[in-house]
Amino acid sequence: MRIGQGFDLHKLGKGRDLLLGGILIESEKGEIAHSDGDVLLHAIIDSILGACGAEDIGTLFSDTDPKYKDVSSTELLEQTLAMYPVEIINIDCTIILQTPKLKDYVPKIKNNLAKLLSISTSQIAVKAKTSEKILGELGSGDAIIAQAVILVEEIKELWV
Repeated sequence: MRIGQGFDLHKLGKGRDLLLGGILIESEKGEIAHSDGDVLLHAIIDSILGACGAEDIGTLFSDTDPKYKDVSSTELLEQTLAMYPVEIINIDCTIILQTPKLKDYVPKIKNNLAKLLSISTSQIAVKAKTSEKILGELGSGDAIIAQAVILVEEIKELWV
């Protein structure tokens, strides 16, 4: 077994979509990023890469490369899984966002992650937290954070 941890943070701004786990969230603000900015998928990608001992998402999919401008994070996840076809045991994710409230979106996010990762929803935890209106831009609703921890079964071909 191998464990990987991922983290992503983006500012939020008007005129951008808020995407989490590939699901469009109704919001006045969205992630400001080179790609579509889906912090949850970015954290999951980094957790997979970490479990494999690989480079991070920023090295693999550079934000200075024009081919990744506004790219779908779902596509980046698919590319990552093609390069590192791990057997996922479980994944635990936390999203920290002041507003909007994500409670009603969590089941949709879990279902989409299960589809994208080819695992059961019972292998996925998605928690949504606020920063209790503290911590600067995060507390004012101008930033978002996602964290992911993944447990994968070691695939010999990846670590030979």
